[in-house]
Amino acid sequence: MSDFQIPVLSTFVGWLAGLMASAVQFFYNMTESFGYPSYGIAIIMLTLAIKFMLLPLALKQIKSMKGMQEIQPKIQALQRKYKNDRTKLSMEMQKLYREHNISPLAGCLPLLIQMPFLISIFYALQSFHYEEAHQSFLWLSSLADKDPTYILPVLSALTTWAISSQTQPKNVEGSQKVMTYFMPLFIGYISINFPSGLVIYWVVSNLFQFVQQTIVFHQDKGLRSVINNESRNKKGVVTVRSEEADKKK
Repeated sequence: MSDFQIPVLSTFVGWLAGLMASAVQFFYNMTESFGYPSYGIAIIMLTLAIKFMLLPLALKQIKSMKGMQEIQPKIQALQRKYKNDRTKLSMEMQKLYREHNISPLAGCLPLLIQMPFLISIFYALQSFHYEEAHQSFLWLSSLADKDPTYILPVLSALTTWAISSQTQPKNVEGSQKVMTYFMPLFIGYISINFPSGLVIYWVVSNLFQFVQQTIVFHQDKGLRSVINNESRNKKGVVTVRSEEADKKK
């Protein structure tokens, strides 16, 4: 049984939080065996391990968000066209999703599966007992305390904004645009009072996700470029053949 008392999914998340705490200690022991004991590095190693473990789900979520981003102009056009006919709008939206092989819920399931891990690492690091001799890291005197310099809260806000702005559709309006700025500010604000170790986990996780998204978006862009070039080349071949056929006639 875990010592963590968590209202939602308390048994599973509590067990997982205990496992995360043990994982931090495991990676700390690893750094100690290398001759450089550091809880900060242990947290970074744990963060990377979790991100790699959840990589397939994260990639699926990113591609779903990218797909929704690309068809956003068409969605907005439909919303304007059928703003007074909800039934017709719903039918046209479903048709649009089918045409582009996109499910608006596809990005939600991977996120829901990741949530227990996010909650468990939160509880694990929030109450983790660091050895006093090695609880400092970089400019931080203790990973169990909040960052007095506010560097980590600022980094948490900036990295949150960076990954959300990558997937935000162009020409977005209203509440979606507001959320792009509100959420990073909110994350930065609550990070002020969080233990430094927990905020390090959040920042490193965001940086990893930013790199993930950059790679996926770059690959998709390159693939579309190749397809478009091939399409243009094929059209060119057809045109030449057509002209030669006309001359023979």
